Amino acid sequence: MRFLLDDEQREFARSLDGMLAAADTPGAVRAWARGDQSPGRTLWARLAESGVFGLATPEEYDGLGLLPVELAVAFTQLGRHAVPGPLVETVAAATLLDRLGDRTAATWLPGIGSGKTVTTVNPFTDESPYALDADAADLVLLVAGGTVRVAASTGPVQQSADPARRLSRPTGGTVLAEGPQVPRAAAHAADVAALATAAQALGVGRALLEQTVAHVRRRHQFGRAIGSFQAVKHRLADVLIGLEFAEPLVHAAALSLASAAPRAGRDIAAAKVATGEAAYFAARAALQCHGAVGYTEELDLSLWIRKARALRTAWGTPSACRARVLAP
Repeated sequence: MRFLLDDEQREFARSLDGMLAAADTPGAVRAWARGDQSPGRTLWARLAESGVFGLATPEEYDGLGLLPVELAVAFTQLGRHAVPGPLVETVAAATLLDRLGDRTAATWLPGIGSGKTVTTVNPFTDESPYALDADAADLVLLVAGGTVRVAASTGPVQQSADPARRLSRPTGGTVLAEGPQVPRAAAHAADVAALATAAQALGVGRALLEQTVAHVRRRHQFGRAIGSFQAVKHRLADVLIGLEFAEPLVHAAALSLASAAPRAGRDIAAAKVATGEAAYFAARAALQCHGAVGYTEELDLSLWIRKARALRTAWGTPSACRARVLAP
């Protein structure tokens, strides 16, 4: 199995990286946390133009079909730049709607693929009543058992460990679809969401390592850069090893999903737990290496540290993912 990206995929990653590097994503994240979605929606439109949401939208609705490898490439860059919004939830919703029937898909998928319809969905893997960024979404889906509803109201925003991940409890609404096809569609959408979350966590971990390496090269103590100390070197080496081991698992999971392999679910769970733990370890190392300044909200680093903690449990906790990997 080939885990290396081809030239076109690498160029896609570079183009997203360049676009996001020039977009002041930390400013968009802080505005999003305050409830101001304008900078985030502008960034969302640019991502749509780059084809990010088309990677989960069928070709008949102006998308590219589900391309798991390219989706993983895109979400790694989204995590690396801490892009705010229900990104994972939007591609999960697109995948779900695609499998619920032509009438349902035709109503919503063109807007999702074009970026005009920001969408979120409750994480039905753990039957949570909360949905991410429902207050900013144009479409909020609720999945429970064999029923999919369009939420009628979103409820107040709840406190979250990551202020840029705004949680609400949507309720009620019109039945969009029901029947035995719903659990099957939801299971497939949950796999896509877990893969995208794993890739996003990988990008977050990479960004944390890059920022920390840059800091320990600049910061001097006892007349030397603290990055020259053995304890710091070993700590960051462990972070790098964790990320390097996690990345091929993400690519393997994407390839398994693309080929509809029977082991795809296990591969996705393995990638999710590996990237989640690697990013969380990177966040802890970054906080320690930055010292007291690492605790401050004014430092951009905090945006990635908080996201790493949230992504660790989003769309599959470590224990749930390990149980899936080990299931007979």
